[in-house]
Amino acid sequence: MIRILLVDDHPILRHGMRALLETQADFAVLAEAGSLAEAEAQAAAHPIDVALVDLDLGDGEPSGIEVTRAIRGIPDPARVIVFTAFDSDADVVRAADAGASGYLVKDSRPHEVFHAIRAAANGDGVRAGNIAERLGRRTEHPDDALTGRELEVLALVAAGLSNREVASRLVVSEATVKTHLHHAFTKLGSDNRQAAVATAVKRGLIRI
Repeated sequence: MIRILLVDDHPILRHGMRALLETQADFAVLAEAGSLAEAEAQAAAHPIDVALVDLDLGDGEPSGIEVTRAIRGIPDPARVIVFTAFDSDADVVRAADAGASGYLVKDSRPHEVFHAIRAAANGDGVRAGNIAERLGRRTEHPDDALTGRELEVLALVAAGLSNREVASRLVVSEATVKTHLHHAFTKLGSDNRQAAVATAVKRGLIRI
């Protein structure tokens, strides 16, 4: 039996996902959570095999990336599959860096979700749809692929933050932020912030 934790800030979506998952004889949804604190408590209280974590937990809440990192940090941690509407390179890389075993978009077919959960429970990493293609391109062309930190910096710049604000958010020096941006500009073939952001958005590397 694969024991599952659902993490999503919308109760109705958790209810629907629970109903779907429990059509499978080898799945048991042991717990649900709508926030980081609830997810940590449930993961610590139940013998969870796989946690299905939404990336966006609503305003004021830490993201699914922080939830993933927290779940993976507890003793005997569950495998985590990030389940989200977003499929940008930045989100995929951040999820992988946080310890996620899989990454699925919410338009995945039920059989894809079932397969991902079973594979994660067995220790296999799973990627779905064009996410696999993106990660494959990063492996094939590592010199052209933005690092997770470069993507993170560029996403914050796209959100309107200054270099100083980005540095404060990431707890690094402003010089480090400028270095990351310089590398991103070179890889994207851009010579300024606006052009780099536009190119990254067009390629689906970051979202606004």
